[in-house]
Amino acid sequence: MPPTNRPEYRRFLARLRAAREQAGFTQAEVAKRLSRPQSFVSKCEAGERRVDVVELAAFARLYRRPLEFFVEQGQAR
Repeated sequence: MPPTNRPEYRRFLARLRAAREQAGFTQAEVAKRLSRPQSFVSKCEAGERRVDVVELAAFARLYRRPLEFFVEQGQAR
């Protein structure tokens, strides 16, 4: 199974989307603030594009969430 289809990654994507919504941003607003196209945000949230740690840190700063918000505790392998 591709890594983006794993249940853990799907839960991460749900947290990523929820953090944006809770922060009150649209995908277009996030894209503008990150100087990226709206499709970048959409693909990240949909799992079509993997989010690397540097990108996650940028999302976390923008959404005012700690990195731990996005990562399941006790699931490291």
